[in-house]
Amino acid sequence: QVQLVESGGGLVQAGGSLRLSCAASGRAFSMYAMGWFRQAPGKEREFVAGIRLRVGSTYYADFVKGRFTISRDNAANTVYLQMNDLKPEDTAVYHCATDRTGLHYVPSYYDYWGQGTQVTVSS
Repeated sequence: QVQLVESGGGLVQAGGSLRLSCAASGRAFSMYAMGWFRQAPGKEREFVAGIRLRVGSTYYADFVKGRFTISRDNAANTVYLQMNDLKPEDTAVYHCATDRTGLHYVPSYYDYWGQGTQVTVSS
């Protein structure tokens, strides 16, 4: 079994920063990759960033390149998402998830999901 718990969300003004954490237990870090997704009200869940757990290579959605950084601490079984220069359109529930076969951008490839953490950016 895999359990994922996100934390670090909150309310921040535009231009501010937050760091999200995804604490994993079970076999999470035996997966190929982990990703961060977000879902705003009335919108589809969308890929934000992903990281291959063994080699540490990363990939980002275009709308966060240069602002967000994904990283992992394998010893702590934790993946992070550092979010800088936040914008109101970044407001969403952010979820982490595991991918056992690759680093995909489509949610259906991901096996386990956390409950999510709310990020609200005010203008």
